[in-house]
Amino acid sequence: MLDDNNVLKQRDPLNALGVAAMQYEQAQFPVKVESPDNDGRDITKVVVAGMGGSALAAGLLKTLFSDELSISFEVVKNYDLPEYVDFNTLVIASSYSGNTEETLTALGQAKVKNAQLAIVAAGGALFDQAKKDSIAHVLLPPGLPQRMSMICNLRALTAILAHFGVMRYERFAEIAEQSAWLEEQTKAWTPDVTVDKNYAKQLALLAVGKTPVFYAGPLMAPIAYKWKISWNENAKNVAFFGEYPEFNHNEFIGWSSHPVEKPFVIFDLVSSFEPPRVLKRMEISDRLLSGMRPKAHTITMEGARPIAQALWGCILADFVSTYVAILNGVDPTPVALVEKLKVELKDDPTSFTSPVRHEGV
Repeated sequence: MLDDNNVLKQRDPLNALGVAAMQYEQAQFPVKVESPDNDGRDITKVVVAGMGGSALAAGLLKTLFSDELSISFEVVKNYDLPEYVDFNTLVIASSYSGNTEETLTALGQAKVKNAQLAIVAAGGALFDQAKKDSIAHVLLPPGLPQRMSMICNLRALTAILAHFGVMRYERFAEIAEQSAWLEEQTKAWTPDVTVDKNYAKQLALLAVGKTPVFYAGPLMAPIAYKWKISWNENAKNVAFFGEYPEFNHNEFIGWSSHPVEKPFVIFDLVSSFEPPRVLKRMEISDRLLSGMRPKAHTITMEGARPIAQALWGCILADFVSTYVAILNGVDPTPVALVEKLKVELKDDPTSFTSPVRHEGV
């Protein structure tokens, strides 16, 4: 089926596979920080407010560039900002649509707290606020599924952090340096490459009809989370992710009992840059769980640097999950339930819209 072009076109009418194939271009996304408001205040904390795919890049940046971040860096996936947000905090509101309720609420709180503001969006109410109030912002390229905009979002975040003196512009350039290599890697996963030579199609066939669980060490945990999100939204398939070494302190035991026949498929996302002790834990855990859970399939992250491996894994996630969508007989692009939820929340007069924290909640 995955080698039948007619089936692929019928089940992927909006060409999600084509979008996945062009993600390497996002590594060179020419970011321009508009309304570059920077009053020179001392930034001692950074908070990125975002949900779902719009929070992916922030989580990845925090792990990949931890050696560069000498100040507190928190990703908030909620309505409320931390109490510590103040004049010396840079709050970046990130929402691809620009209309995410939680992110707009967090931005309102940041204004009340007189924090330094920045916005990353492809349009919507966030972009309108950025223009109206001259807030520093980056306009993302429109027309992408949010979960497939992570790489350009990563470029935007690194540019904003460099603009406010939180990290060096060299990190921004480092992302762009991966583009040509990613293009070559991506060619091996496109629809015209047959199953016998196409790693993405092979992984999809391993996973179809099952619930995947993705595991990684601390460096690639955001990519494991990316695989989960891509599986949820592209394949319309429930999926889970976990992180070592925490796995060995709870979930490890959860696999050891009933039911014996578990309808799961396990993927270990392994990077050569993870701590050696973490890699040893993954290896031993799979051996000790033999016969109690399905044997883990190792996906070895390719690339000469952590950033290359992360972006490689990001793009592969969208290819594999889109092929699973095709096998599942679902359109990988729309997320109809999310849109329906937004409509019902908008129509509900009890919707949470206050820009200030509700004490006691």
